[in-house]
Amino acid sequence: MTVAIIQARTSSKRLPNKVMKKINNQPLISYVYNRVNKSKKITKIIIACSKLKSDDQLVKFCKLKKYNFYRGSLNNVLNRYVCVSKKHNLKYFVRITGDSPCIDPLIIDRAIQIFKTKKCDLVTNVHPRSYPIGVSVEVINSKIIIDIEKNKKISKKNKEHLTSYFYKNDKKYKIINFKDKKNYSQYNLAIDKLKDLKNIKPVLQHKKFLTFTWKKILKLVY
Repeated sequence: MTVAIIQARTSSKRLPNKVMKKINNQPLISYVYNRVNKSKKITKIIIACSKLKSDDQLVKFCKLKKYNFYRGSLNNVLNRYVCVSKKHNLKYFVRITGDSPCIDPLIIDRAIQIFKTKKCDLVTNVHPRSYPIGVSVEVINSKIIIDIEKNKKISKKNKEHLTSYFYKNDKKYKIINFKDKKNYSQYNLAIDKLKDLKNIKPVLQHKKFLTFTWKKILKLVY
């Protein structure tokens, strides 16, 4: 089983409730989910949100759409992933953030393929980054994050930002980073602020959006 865990919350400070912002009467999180669901290698998708009351609306939507979901700690994101990994007995999982409606299923499948053929702890396309922000993919060995959580010296920052501990200790772990032929790291396709939503919204509204590659989206946005 290859599971994608979409990390989501409604309590974002820069753009509150962003995952539930409506485009064509559908919340942003549905665009992320539907893009991930286009992957040929993902067999299950789980929305990992918090127990915060503001996330009740997100859970309500998940129930309506019959999305799998898990509710855990708001700030201890590491624990959220550990709990999902243990509950579903995952050997590895694909990490996607809920503000990435332009995530490309082809990139997801490439990352999974690398992870399956190379014995490693983490496959990523952000260390260093060559793809735009908003098409980030990380495939993570579940056993490693379970072991990391047992470390009592883990900082609050590393608990909140799941893979920061990997990158800070990159000589300790086998990390494979894959790149595009060109550097697109200066571009942003994630929804972090209101201006990002305004820039990307016309593309999200396109009837063929789900078929667009990230490069097609990039051309339309920029």
